[in-house]
Amino acid sequence: MSNLLRKVAITAVSGAFLLSTAATTTAAAEEGDADQGIKCETKASGDGPFYSGPSASEAYDKAFGKGPAVPGLDKYTPQGISPWYNWDGPNSDLLLVTEYGEKGQDARIVGIDPKTGKHVGTVAIAEAHVGGIAVSRGWAFVQGRDSGKWDTIRKYKLSDLRDAMKKGGVPYVKQDGQGRRVYAASFISSYGDTLYAGKFNDGGRGKMFSYKINENGSLTTEHGYEVPTKTQGLMVTKDKFIFSTSYGRDKRSNIFVVDKGATDIDKPSTKCFRAPSMAEGITEYKGDAYLLFESGSYKYRDARNVIENLHKGNISAITNA
Repeated sequence: MSNLLRKVAITAVSGAFLLSTAATTTAAAEEGDADQGIKCETKASGDGPFYSGPSASEAYDKAFGKGPAVPGLDKYTPQGISPWYNWDGPNSDLLLVTEYGEKGQDARIVGIDPKTGKHVGTVAIAEAHVGGIAVSRGWAFVQGRDSGKWDTIRKYKLSDLRDAMKKGGVPYVKQDGQGRRVYAASFISSYGDTLYAGKFNDGGRGKMFSYKINENGSLTTEHGYEVPTKTQGLMVTKDKFIFSTSYGRDKRSNIFVVDKGATDIDKPSTKCFRAPSMAEGITEYKGDAYLLFESGSYKYRDARNVIENLHKGNISAITNA
């Protein structure tokens, strides 16, 4: 078990959790060492990759391919991604992408048809970094901040989002009630009726918590887990936690495959391989992973890999890479 978990102290405050550490482990997390003692597959592809810039790794280039374009990159920066099944009737699905703009601008939720790649609609929500989004039990959960600078998880009724998404233009949608204060929500994901939210930490391992999603959208805190250094996104499958990590426009990202439920990621079964720079949210849709990059944003056009599309990869290929 890492030093981080040995020294962690958790204190309940206003229904949320604070994480304090007596000391954090140092993490190289550079090109030569992905996360402390965990080594990543770094061998580059011999052929040119399907994206701009140099190959991230042969493992990545074999596991992923080009997916739908991400709208709004000329003015917004994408962060989180989640599927929304049956959003407008049976077999009518969306991929929801959260984006933030300049200071003082509303954030946005963009709907993309995963079958056609078509931009279906966009709604505006209150300004925030919107680092993650998850859809479950009739609700969309999005990262927010309150006046006390706490991370919160906002909730939006899917019926409200549906009505707004179909209006055209960029209608504004209010959150339902007050945001739920949490330890962190730098990234958000869900599986069934469980929500996962955790902290991006560029100086060592981070932490995430799972929350039971109640019918009214309230969240009940359940368990804590260790996450890799610089975690930006999480995809949860039946038996795996799959993390995307990145930091810096000139550095490669990483994909970590960890046993689901592992509270300590230093396990022989943990796998890692390099990914293109500035990876953000990752989600599962019908057996495939969809990975989002902020390098396509107008703010980061000098990145190692400038990527304006989602990348799509079969989950079995990713876990076996």
